[in-house]
Amino acid sequence: RGLRRAATGLCRAEGVRALWKGNLTACLRLCPYSALQLAATRRLVILFTDELGHISHWRAIMAGSLAGMVATVVTYPTDVIKTRLIVQNRLEPSYEGILHAFYKIYHQEGLLALYRGVSPAILGAIPFSAGSFFVYINLDKIWREPIVHFTPLQNFINGCVAAGVAQTLSFPFETVKRKMQAQSPCLPHYGAVDVHFTGMTDCFRQTVKNKGVLGLWSGLTPSLLKIVPYFGVMFSTFEFCKRVCLYRNGYIESPLNYKLTPGVDQSLQPQELKELKLLRRENFEPRKSALEN
Repeated sequence: RGLRRAATGLCRAEGVRALWKGNLTACLRLCPYSALQLAATRRLVILFTDELGHISHWRAIMAGSLAGMVATVVTYPTDVIKTRLIVQNRLEPSYEGILHAFYKIYHQEGLLALYRGVSPAILGAIPFSAGSFFVYINLDKIWREPIVHFTPLQNFINGCVAAGVAQTLSFPFETVKRKMQAQSPCLPHYGAVDVHFTGMTDCFRQTVKNKGVLGLWSGLTPSLLKIVPYFGVMFSTFEFCKRVCLYRNGYIESPLNYKLTPGVDQSLQPQELKELKLLRRENFEPRKSALEN
């Protein structure tokens, strides 16, 4: 029906607060999901890097995909609960909150219901990672300067563009995942799902049959409006925090750029660098005392 008409109809039927249904669950899920994804990506990139410090494009995509899968699986029950809270009628709710939703889904539908739709979610991590990485490795060509010279604004734009491309590529899996999460015989109108199916493959088939191929991208616009600025802020914040950490550990001269500190071995770990500085200071002080005497 369109974004504006859908928002207007929802507000008229359930009130303005209905636009924030499931928001608390989404916020609670966001921190562990992002932390797990970034931490797993970092560890996997190190694991897939060769002896010379290089990593191939395919290995980088694999690292990003696996990291997304890990974060998705660990936090997936909260995603199911968020979807259930969104699709229910706020004026006649089936669930009274996050804990009640978790309890009711578990006791009425079983533990596996909290992981319903996890297959398309895991599969969707592959095109999402591939799309975002494809954009990332070509950013220096777009800006015509090295990545290390990017400003916070450029990093924000990079995150937005990468997220937009990645979300568009992986959105059919997102559509199927949401339908599988929402469908339940315990909810009124079977969860208000517009097609009925028996599994992931059948959901793809029924969606295309009833809505056409573009039906797999239904709802892409509001999704982009949410995820694009989020990834822009996350990407730019992550890069800036990384620079601050490098600066505080003495690897670079300023958090505003990536200019390396002269005389610092960039291969040393932070603790090793601190020990080296301490050793140099201890060796320097006796010499200074001897000269003064």
